[in-house]
Amino acid sequence: MRAYRIAAVLLAMTAPTSLPAAAQQVGTATAVNPLSEGTPPGTATVPLTVGARIIHKERIHTTPTGTAQLAFLDKSTLSIAPNTSIVINEFVYDPDSGKGHMLTTLTQGALRFVGGALSHAGEASIATPAAAVGIRGGTVTIVIDRHGIHVIDQFGIIIIHNGAGTTILNRPGFEVTVLSWNTPPGQPERVTLSEIDHLLALLTSKPGQNGGVPGLHTVQIGECGVLGLRSNNCPDTPWVPTDTGLNNANQIIMQGTQFGTSTTGITGRPPGR
Repeated sequence: MRAYRIAAVLLAMTAPTSLPAAAQQVGTATAVNPLSEGTPPGTATVPLTVGARIIHKERIHTTPTGTAQLAFLDKSTLSIAPNTSIVINEFVYDPDSGKGHMLTTLTQGALRFVGGALSHAGEASIATPAAAVGIRGGTVTIVIDRHGIHVIDQFGIIIIHNGAGTTILNRPGFEVTVLSWNTPPGQPERVTLSEIDHLLALLTSKPGQNGGVPGLHTVQIGECGVLGLRSNNCPDTPWVPTDTGLNNANQIIMQGTQFGTSTTGITGRPPGR
C-alpha cells in the first residue's frame, strides 16, 4: 500500500492544478478476449467488450482465459494478461498542452505499458505491492509472480522506487526483480529467451481467440495473417532480447491488434458497453 500512496503523492505534486480529475472516459478497449471484466466506480461489474469506454478509476479484471488491450486518450496502451487485476487510479490529460498524469495500480498478474504523451513527459506511473514504477518515454512489462515483481525495460527510462531504495533501468532487454517493499530493487539482468516466449504467450490471443473482432485470425505455427492474408501481425524476425528486437516485437503486437480492430487511436465517440 505504501507504493500506491507514494506514487499518488508524487503525481499530485507534479500534476497541473488546472486540469480536472472527475470520473470520465479516459480510453477505449481495443481488443478483448473473454472473460475480461470492467467495474466502473459506483456501478456493477460487466463483461468488457471491444469499443467499451474505459472510465477514470475503473477496475479491470481478466480471468484465466481473458486478455485485453486498452488505448488511452494520450495514445498510450495497456496490454493486460490473463489472471490480472488493475485499477486506473488517475488519468488527467489536456491534449492542447499535452499535460496531465496517469497512475495505474497492478495488484495481480502482468501487463505491458506502451507510453504515449504522458509517459514522454515523465507523468506515467504504475504502482505494485513491492514498488512504484515510473515510465519516461518508454515501454515496460511488469509481472507479479511468486518470485516477486519483475520490471522489464523494453524501451526508455524506467524508475523503480520502494522503501529500500531507487533503481533506474535504461537498458532495453533487461529486467529488475523486487521481492518486497522493504527489499532493495535487484540488479538489472538480461531477459532470457524463455521469459520472452512466456510473456508473448501471456499477452497475445490464444489459438481460436480473435480479440473480440470477428474475422481476426489468430496466428498459428507455420501460418500468418488475417484470414490467411499477409498482415502486420506477422513477425519478419524472431523476438530476441536486443534493443531493436524488443521494440520490433512490441510494434508487431500493437500493429496486429490495431489491424484487426481497425483502431489506431481514439476517435469520435466509441460505442458504450
